[in-house]
Amino acid sequence: MTTPLPPKPPSRAGRVSLWRYAKLFRRDILSAQPARLYRAWMAEFRTPFFRSFLCNDPTLVELVLKKRPDDFPKSDRIREGLAPLLGQSVFVTNGEVWKRQRRIIDPAFDGGRLKEVFPAMWDAAVSAVDRLRPVADGSPVEMESHASHAAADVIFRTLFSIPIEHEVAGQVFTKFRDHQRAQPVINLGALLPLPRWMPRFHRARAKQTARQIRGLIHDLTADRMAEIKAGTAPDDLATKIMTTTDPETGGRFDTDEMVDQVAIFFLAGHETSASALAWTLYLLALNPDWQDRVASEAAHEIDPEKIYFSVMSRLRLSRDVFREALRLYPPVPMMVREASCPEQFRGRDVPKGSQIVLSPWHLHRHERLWEDPDAFNPARFQTANGKSCLRNAFIPFSSGQRVCPGAGFAMIEGPLILSMLVRAFRFELVQDRPAMPVAHLTVRGRDGIWLSLTPRE
Repeated sequence: MTTPLPPKPPSRAGRVSLWRYAKLFRRDILSAQPARLYRAWMAEFRTPFFRSFLCNDPTLVELVLKKRPDDFPKSDRIREGLAPLLGQSVFVTNGEVWKRQRRIIDPAFDGGRLKEVFPAMWDAAVSAVDRLRPVADGSPVEMESHASHAAADVIFRTLFSIPIEHEVAGQVFTKFRDHQRAQPVINLGALLPLPRWMPRFHRARAKQTARQIRGLIHDLTADRMAEIKAGTAPDDLATKIMTTTDPETGGRFDTDEMVDQVAIFFLAGHETSASALAWTLYLLALNPDWQDRVASEAAHEIDPEKIYFSVMSRLRLSRDVFREALRLYPPVPMMVREASCPEQFRGRDVPKGSQIVLSPWHLHRHERLWEDPDAFNPARFQTANGKSCLRNAFIPFSSGQRVCPGAGFAMIEGPLILSMLVRAFRFELVQDRPAMPVAHLTVRGRDGIWLSLTPRE
């Protein structure tokens, strides 16, 4: 029996008007794109307001992200819809502001620090298993919500040393779900070249939930600032970031700056991790042979009564399965940069101000790069093709100087929670509830990701 291919959204048929494209894009970023992008090295799109170039050519991706990143800053269009929540966080800034922010943030996520916060990740993984036990009776379970819960728990435990059950952590988690429902993927400023002085219009509910989330984060941050001054702060990521000085200026983040950074840690670290974990579980339910292999590895290597960082080097199957899920369902499907000066890509003029779109979704499934690109095959990373593509065509966390500072964090968190869950439970498909990916901010299930769970003997 042939294993079915993982679900993939249909591509749009033919050319469409800008108005029609905007409607399709708002419904789902992925199915709004033409099928030719899975084979094209580059594609140009023109609107009355701007031109964009989607680049799948690995040499162009390397140019934009690694060789000349300062010439291709993040597009301001990205922050239009996110500004109420993220303010001036590291996700949306450019230039010297961004460089200062990274100089302060990066030390918190180096290898040594990750080892120090690993026990908090471990506790969150154990808690995720415990929360699922009451529903592991074979009935349908919506796994995206549980993955979100687990990912949020990791963020709060490692950042502020509090579990998701903490009153403030729970409120942030709940308000963030409200914000997702209220915030559209397209803001007027993302489509039209509005001057900086013109007010941006956001839904009242989106602005309200953003204010509430930022208010809760502000209280947590202010309390931590007081604990640092009193010498009673726990040695977690928030303390590390708030006590790190910029080696060039000697300055630190103040409370308001820290609120911006915590907002993006929560958005990026929670939303993207939840997406990746839920899709990985779905892929293992679709491929029970791989699920059994991961479960066997986890049963052999993990003792839930102990906490030992060295286990991560031995969870090789879990790592490759999680990596393959990131390839097929990259949480952030597209990244947008802007050409700061006239360029020429593949013999074509690229005017200053053009939007440069890098699409992990299309790059990871590119028919000229990957062997059998739509299939689930974690073993591919041990082949010559897989190793080559891993270096040149795999960017779930971006690449170069703007690589996600939490990339290493995610590659510990994901395989660890995955191994813990599959060690404890068997995940199976729910026949009348197939998953179909859609993308807004991240790649999620159109109607959720439904699986049934039963305890492993």
